Amino acid sequence: MTIHLIQNTDNGDIRIKDGLARKIDINPCSYMTRKGFISHIVRVLLLEGNGNCVVYPKFQNGLIDDLIPLNPSGISFLPNGESYLIRYLGKEYQPDEVLHFVLNPDPECPWKGEGYQHVLRTVAHSLKQATETKNGFMKSKWKPSLIVKVDGMVEEFASKEGRQKLLEQYIQAGEAGEPWLIPAEQFDVVTVKPLSLTDLALNDAVSLDKHTIASILDVPPYLVGGGDYNKEEYNNFIHTRILSIAKTIEQELTKKLLLASDRYFRFNSRALYTYNLTELATVGESLYTRGLMLGNEVRDWLDMTPLEGLSERIILENYIPADMIGKQKKLNEIGVEKAETTE
Repeated sequence: MTIHLIQNTDNGDIRIKDGLARKIDINPCSYMTRKGFISHIVRVLLLEGNGNCVVYPKFQNGLIDDLIPLNPSGISFLPNGESYLIRYLGKEYQPDEVLHFVLNPDPECPWKGEGYQHVLRTVAHSLKQATETKNGFMKSKWKPSLIVKVDGMVEEFASKEGRQKLLEQYIQAGEAGEPWLIPAEQFDVVTVKPLSLTDLALNDAVSLDKHTIASILDVPPYLVGGGDYNKEEYNNFIHTRILSIAKTIEQELTKKLLLASDRYFRFNSRALYTYNLTELATVGESLYTRGLMLGNEVRDWLDMTPLEGLSERIILENYIPADMIGKQKKLNEIGVEKAETTE
């Protein structure tokens, strides 16, 4: 999502495009793009930072020069009366000296986030164990397992080297599917059908763990490989979960980086919702004919370049202010015709 700088006006909020807006939206950090910068914040909030991410704003000549993410492993939070201090690599900062993004606030220390790392650790361990079990099962040399009955009087069977030699001589094939040639008097091969992944209910356990992760993080199960895509479910996920994290970032940026009381930062969340061209065209056409959108604004929705003449507001004749109803041209013409008839 792009980050818009918005200003309050008497006729509604408008987007401001200036150096500050470009700094936050295009190059907030000198060695990262905005996408990488926001991705880092969200990841640290959800995982390594355990609900906390700290960014140090660097100023030059009174202007924002750089926003530098701090390593989560070097950060600690210290209570300080009704407030707190942020310690990073031996240096302490006041809360208003850095950007401190908080997710899932701790009830005992509301200025500090809790995150989901500890809750997810057990589930992640179960998924890892399931993967190891699956890999071990798939790498098994004998599919299916075999029991080979061998005449105990065979001299080679008395030692490990001898048994290996018998396997190589009679049983192990050079290519997959190659038939075995064994002496009928000395060998009897019995197939032992092993437990499959279905018998182990491994797939069901993995699916349950993935749904558990989805419920903890409040995301659709298909995002973690646990279900099928659903448009309404995805749009609700954007409207609730994603915008909740976005508001956390918006409000911290607004609180710490803006001096003007009539300005604030806002993510362009509409860009994340799932639309199709028919829906966009239908809504755009309706708003255009009612004078609520310009033609080039509709084309922008559809990722089309602007055209000359479509930046003028168009409205159908019937859509007029209530106090102008009696001044319609057609009503005046009717009045003239009645007057002429009376004469």
